[in-house]
Amino acid sequence: MMMLKWLNLSALVIVLDQLTKSFMVHWLELHQTVEVVPFFNFTLAHNYGAAFSFLASAGGWQRWFFVLLAVTISIVLTIWLKRLPAHAKLEATSLALILGGALGNVIDRLIYGYVIDFLDVYYGSYHWPAFNIADSAICIGAVLLILDSFRNKTEPQ
Repeated sequence: MMMLKWLNLSALVIVLDQLTKSFMVHWLELHQTVEVVPFFNFTLAHNYGAAFSFLASAGGWQRWFFVLLAVTISIVLTIWLKRLPAHAKLEATSLALILGGALGNVIDRLIYGYVIDFLDVYYGSYHWPAFNIADSAICIGAVLLILDSFRNKTEPQ
């Protein structure tokens, strides 16, 4: 039960994600771009699919599929987090980031039917797909989880 304190990090990710999305929706029009630096823009986009707009044009069923998938994964991550030993701080951080990001995007899908994206990284005319704070938390959490898998688990973190 002690490891559930990491849900505070998940909650922080959700709050930051939703606040930044709300700000961008009120500041920008859909597809409007504001240059920040020569390789980064704010560009408001709606993603009806998953990562890289996977299944974005699937006809609508994907909304509920991705909600169900994210909720199921969130339940699994919460159980995993609860069962972690107290010294597994990096693993707990990883899971909490992924959980917060997944739920941040679920909120969008439930309210709007799509995920709000606004971070646009590019080089020349090559743009990475737009993303958001929730996506960033998921990616950072996944990288940390992979790095943690290479650690010697007999040592306290």
